[in-house]
Amino acid sequence: MDITYKAFFGLKEEPFRSDLKLNNILQTENLKAVKTRFDYTVRVGGAAVVTGEIGSGKTTALRYASEVLHPSEYRVIYITATSGPILELYRQVCTELAIGPVSRSKAAMTRIIKKEIKELTDEKKMKAVLIVDEASQLRLEVLSELHTITQFDKDSRHCLPVILAGQGLLVDKLKYRTSEPLASRIIARSHLKGLDREGMEQYLSHHLELAGSKARIFEDAAVTAVHQGAGGLLRKANHLARGAMMAAAHEKSQLVNAEHVRRAATEVF
Repeated sequence: MDITYKAFFGLKEEPFRSDLKLNNILQTENLKAVKTRFDYTVRVGGAAVVTGEIGSGKTTALRYASEVLHPSEYRVIYITATSGPILELYRQVCTELAIGPVSRSKAAMTRIIKKEIKELTDEKKMKAVLIVDEASQLRLEVLSELHTITQFDKDSRHCLPVILAGQGLLVDKLKYRTSEPLASRIIARSHLKGLDREGMEQYLSHHLELAGSKARIFEDAAVTAVHQGAGGLLRKANHLARGAMMAAAHEKSQLVNAEHVRRAATEVF
C-alpha cells in the first residue's frame, strides 16, 4: 500500500492514533458513563465492572478515567490480567507497589499487600485504586479469592476500590457462586457499545481534525461503510479509515469513497 497518504491529504500527524493526550480524546457517551461510574466507585469504595467487545475502547476509557487522579492523592495500581493463578496477580500488584521480595504463600502475599495499602491510606493519606484490565482472562478461582485483599478492619473499611474491565465473559464468570464474595461488592457497571452512524462520523472528523485536516475527506457513503465494517468498534474503525485513506491517496483521490473502504476491509480482520 502507498504510505504517502499523510502528505497527500496534508496531515501534520498520523491520524487515528491510540496514544492521544487526555484532552484530545473524544468524550463519547460511553466514555462519560465509564468516568461517572469510575469516580463513584473510587469515592464510595467497592468494585465496578467495565465490559465491551475487543476494540470498543475499554482501555482508553480506563486511562481517561484514571489519569486525572492526582498522583499526590491517589495510587493507581494498573495491571493486565492473565489466565495464571492468583499468586501471579499478587506479584503484579506487588510490582506496581514496588514491594519486594515476594512470597510463595497466598496468605503472606495478602498480608503484604494489605499492609502496604493501609500504610498508603493511614500514613500517607492517599487512596489506592486497583484496575484489572482484561479481567475476563481471570480464572474462576482467582475471582473467588480476589476480594480478600479488599477486606480491611473486619471488612468495615473500603481502602481498595477495584475496577474490573474485560469482555462480556467477565459478567458470566461473576455469576458463578464461587465469585459471589467479589460480585457482591460491585456497585457500578458500564458496557461500552459500538458507536452509531452519527457517532462514527463525529469520531472520524475529530481524529482527522487532530491530525491537521481542514477539509472534508470521507464521503457520506464512506463513513457508512466504515461504521458498518467496524460494527461501530473504534479500533477496527481506525484501521479501516486509515487503510481507506491510503487507497484513496494511491488513486490520487481527494475524497475517500465506499470502494476505498471496501479495499481496506480486505486487509483488516
